[in-house]
Amino acid sequence: MGVTDPAGPVMDRDEVDRALARLGAEHEAIETSLLALQDHAGRRLLEGAELTGVTKERWAATEASITLLWAYFDAYAGALRTAREIRARRRWSSREDLVELTELLRGECVTVADAATAGATANAPTLHAGPGRLSHSFSLASLVDRMNELYASGLDMVVAADAVWSALPARIDLLAAELQRTRRLAHSVGVRPGEHPAGDDLERITRTLTRLREEVVSDPLAFWVPAQGSSAPGGGRPDTTVYDREARALEEVRREIDAVLTVRQDAEQRLIKLRDVLSRADRTLAEARTARGEVLAKIAATEVPVVSGPPTALHEQLAAAAEYRRQAQWHRLSPLLDSLEEKAEDELLRARESLAAVTAPLAVRAELRGRLDAYKAKVARHGLAEDPLLVERYDAARRMLWSAPCDLRVAEQAVLRYQQAAGELLGTARVPGRSTPEDGDGGGKS
Repeated sequence: MGVTDPAGPVMDRDEVDRALARLGAEHEAIETSLLALQDHAGRRLLEGAELTGVTKERWAATEASITLLWAYFDAYAGALRTAREIRARRRWSSREDLVELTELLRGECVTVADAATAGATANAPTLHAGPGRLSHSFSLASLVDRMNELYASGLDMVVAADAVWSALPARIDLLAAELQRTRRLAHSVGVRPGEHPAGDDLERITRTLTRLREEVVSDPLAFWVPAQGSSAPGGGRPDTTVYDREARALEEVRREIDAVLTVRQDAEQRLIKLRDVLSRADRTLAEARTARGEVLAKIAATEVPVVSGPPTALHEQLAAAAEYRRQAQWHRLSPLLDSLEEKAEDELLRARESLAAVTAPLAVRAELRGRLDAYKAKVARHGLAEDPLLVERYDAARRMLWSAPCDLRVAEQAVLRYQQAAGELLGTARVPGRSTPEDGDGGGKS
């Protein structure tokens, strides 16, 4: 086999046929890929979009690369067509044909004019080998490598932009629709900008989503995160950081509005319950005031706590809550009801404690009366009811307990003296100060 320079050893017919078959298959694959890129939805969108930012810069470079890619492909197809024509001259190619085919298939015989690079940017591969170069020559193999590089770069940009456009605008539109529904619902319950923080949040989310959609449409590559370590075209994902943040913010607003809606549904029942609690507190305080007057009239030498008046501030707040409900100001009613419910329960508890404190002396007098009568019944069962000492001490204790005002300290001492006398007569060694006959202390067995 002869040698030719610079293509190397002359190919034989079988080598030529195999090379033509391989190059033909590559031609078909490249053509299919180029047509697919030409018809790619992302490419069509890029061509018709008003681009800005990094996407505008990269698309200008990619368009120039695609133009250059077609020029390469046309040159490649022309060289392949020439090679096929030479091979088709004879069934058994002559040595001259084989030399020519070897040069064509292996040598740098594919020349692409510099005009093919017109419009290419610094980011796009060009044919220039140096300043003033008007054309550049390639072998078919190196031309395929260059086309693969250009194709991968162009496809990466197109796929990335298309992925962002396919993912984010639709999601933003869905979120915007949900935002509008939430805005209408918010207005219906009085949540408006300038009047409620949630209303201000809705306005901010609206502005952010509007701006985000505009930026995504005009500069999709600004929202693309390439995959680390991936060299495949379109390796990466859309950046949804801003979208996700606003979606969470909208969900928080929605929960707050749902809480306001719950207030609207339950407001009447809660107001009725509040009126009932405050009414009971008022009645209890009124009872305590009446009881205090009775205690002061019937009990002497004791400290009776002062009873406060009705909770005027709570009644004013309750009236304000009713007005909020009438005016459908649910966002103001909600926190007011929460506060009122807690304060009303505290007020009822305070009223009950006040009544218990005021009536404590009457309870002590009633206990002393009960104890005196119990011991009288016990001594009567033992036939000692007519004992002069017991009769004298019983009458003294009874006069003190059933007279007004009653001195509880003196009356208690009188009851204790009666218990002591009864115990001595019944043979009891010790009578505790506040025991009863039924306890078994202070008296013998009946």
